[in-house]
Amino acid sequence: MAEEAKWYVVHTYSGYENKVKANIEKSVENRGIQDLITDVRVPVEEVVEKKGDVEKIVQRKIFPGYVVVKMVMTDVSWYIVRNTRGVTGFVGPGSKPVPLSDDEVARIGIEQIRMADIDFAVGDFVEIKSGPMEGFSGKVTSIDNETRKINVAVSMFGRETPVEIDYTQVSRVD
Repeated sequence: MAEEAKWYVVHTYSGYENKVKANIEKSVENRGIQDLITDVRVPVEEVVEKKGDVEKIVQRKIFPGYVVVKMVMTDVSWYIVRNTRGVTGFVGPGSKPVPLSDDEVARIGIEQIRMADIDFAVGDFVEIKSGPMEGFSGKVTSIDNETRKINVAVSMFGRETPVEIDYTQVSRVD
């Protein structure tokens, strides 16, 4: 079920972001719904503050008054987040929360994919585990870190066919 989880933006009282994050995490733990609400973040950036001659690196909220929540939208998950103390509502028209697009998630930088997360290399054999090519297997011919896509040479109709897919759609065949 966690595959369906999407990032949603939750509006909070200003200054309550970390409290809201902690309260949502506590509710998730108490109710055992880690499969519905998988992650809660307060997007921050590191900035250098200078006071006199002293420079120090501090974390500053990128979006004061907002928390991002990765969740599967159900009546239960909506209710828990919406009724957390300090939450004023989801971002979206009316009462219908709108998930962030993959592009928005990438721009905010809340879900950075590191090369360490990709456990295969060019030349490895992989099996495609989702999408229209599910069930096929082939050899990795290239990995594009920027787009998070990989090219796999799949044997189809008696010949090698190049297929470009997201790295999350494959698993290594040992």
